[in-house]
Amino acid sequence: MTDQPRPDFLYEEHPDHPGWMAWGFRDPTRYNAFLGPMLVRREDGIARVRMTPGREHSNLADRVHGGALLGFIDVALFAASRSFGLISAGTAVTLDLSTQFIGGGRLGEPLEAQVELLKETGRLLFLRGLVVQGDDKVASFSGTIRKPTAR
Repeated sequence: MTDQPRPDFLYEEHPDHPGWMAWGFRDPTRYNAFLGPMLVRREDGIARVRMTPGREHSNLADRVHGGALLGFIDVALFAASRSFGLISAGTAVTLDLSTQFIGGGRLGEPLEAQVELLKETGRLLFLRGLVVQGDDKVASFSGTIRKPTAR
């Protein structure tokens, strides 16, 4: 791993979801808290990142707001990178994120970002994935993360 774990960040086994890690900031005033509890696990080279959208994530059509979905995807890139053992948390940044909305996300049902690592270089991570909800595809995405600068 290229950086050290930060005490203000949570990445630990979730007591109610065997095989899943809890992911997020310990500080409830940070942005990630708006997205709610997140779970992450790695299976067959794919990181699965979950959140359950609520009314606070909705638009006027009672579907997941596009901005909330983009925020989830952005955070999922980092949760996935952590599960791949490539970063822990902190000063990594999103360089680009391209998203294609495929369908509307439903409230109260888990959304899952399935993230694949395409390539790692000395400073960059190239990732892509799909957001699903049950059997429905909600969005596809690709993104690039710049790894933390060594201090």
